[in-house]
Amino acid sequence: MKASYNNMAVMGVVLVVFLVLAFETEVSMAVTCTPTELSPCVTAITSGKPPSKLCCTKIKQQKPCLCQYIKNPNLKKFVTSPNAKKVSSTCGVPIPKC
Repeated sequence: MKASYNNMAVMGVVLVVFLVLAFETEVSMAVTCTPTELSPCVTAITSGKPPSKLCCTKIKQQKPCLCQYIKNPNLKKFVTSPNAKKVSSTCGVPIPKC
């Protein structure tokens, strides 16, 4: 019975360590919202040309920030314009409803 209790205690510690490591990984992967990261998309958004691979990469990285950008009156038109929606769609990143 004592061995069973020890095994459960060890498993509990392992579970806690696993959860702590998983949480740290999630936090370290947090995105810094920097609108200038989307500068590779300016040509596609302003001209209607297809987005570059770099543009799509940047949109995917900044996806968690799109609502923040939409709520900013200075940035909203660059995220919600018809060309911006076309770029997002082409890159496989839907414009969120915020």
